[in-house]
Amino acid sequence: MVRPRKQINLNPQEPDLANVVATLQRQLLEQQLETNRLREQVARLNQIPQANEEPLQDNPVPPVAPQVPGVRQGVPRNVEVPLVPEGIQANPPLVREDLLFERFRRMKAPEFEGTTDPLEADNWLIDIQVILDFMGITEREKVLCASFALKKDARHWWMTVQMRKDVAAMSWQDFVAEFRMMYYNSEILAAQQDEFTSMKQGSMTVLEAVKKFEQLARLCPELIPNETAKVRRMMKMFRTDIAKQVSAGSSPPTQVSDCISRAIRAEYWINQDKEARAQIFKAKKEEKTVVKQFQPRQNQESYPKGQINNSGQNSKHKNRRPFDRPRKIRSS
Repeated sequence: MVRPRKQINLNPQEPDLANVVATLQRQLLEQQLETNRLREQVARLNQIPQANEEPLQDNPVPPVAPQVPGVRQGVPRNVEVPLVPEGIQANPPLVREDLLFERFRRMKAPEFEGTTDPLEADNWLIDIQVILDFMGITEREKVLCASFALKKDARHWWMTVQMRKDVAAMSWQDFVAEFRMMYYNSEILAAQQDEFTSMKQGSMTVLEAVKKFEQLARLCPELIPNETAKVRRMMKMFRTDIAKQVSAGSSPPTQVSDCISRAIRAEYWINQDKEARAQIFKAKKEEKTVVKQFQPRQNQESYPKGQINNSGQNSKHKNRRPFDRPRKIRSS
């Protein structure tokens, strides 16, 4: 038996607009009710006290102190209750030192392996001093952190210091004194001081010379006790052409910064003048070359060897006539 096919409705019924409008109104009402409910929850949350405030209760329950031996129980609320028993240290030294070294390691402090150059040692000491001051730690902690950065030869030196001195009671100034006694060699310092007193700019630029001047000046502060002495010594270091322009005028420099800025300006204009002169010289040289190329050449007569020239003389024997024969010397 064959089932009849369902007939397809080619003319579907139009939706009921009244039902559609009612459905949309119902959905809007539900959304509005949900919004009002959420607003009420937010308002109730805002009325709840903060974490550090105790909620209001009709019958407050007194807090129960932890049952720790050695601590009084039932103390009043305004009395501070210790969190650890008496006789036990809250922060052991080992834990504190571990935290200190972790902070110091995060600062990426430079390591020091030992050197014979006082400038290198002084640079490390300055860098480590800046980091320790920024950390805001005690004198003993500064010594601990600085000794932690010593490696290789410097570590062996520090071990000898620990054997002859009480490092636990050492201040930062004591550490600096021991460090300078070891790495600020007197003979090398004397050589650096001689280099400082006889230093000249030479072929260096002003900035290069000033940088080297400042490095050497750190090792011999007694030679430049004040600003005036430093300016005077710097003026002797500059080249003569620069020093003349720096000291020119009615008010010579009295501050190091003013002296350096004047020297930089003088060097700039001196270099500009040299470049202008070089360009003028180059232009004149090129002009002479062009003139020489277009200048007519002079005719120069040249005769091959043994050829008779226009005057009838042999080019090889200019003073001999063409038909003269050389005389034979008779032997006696």
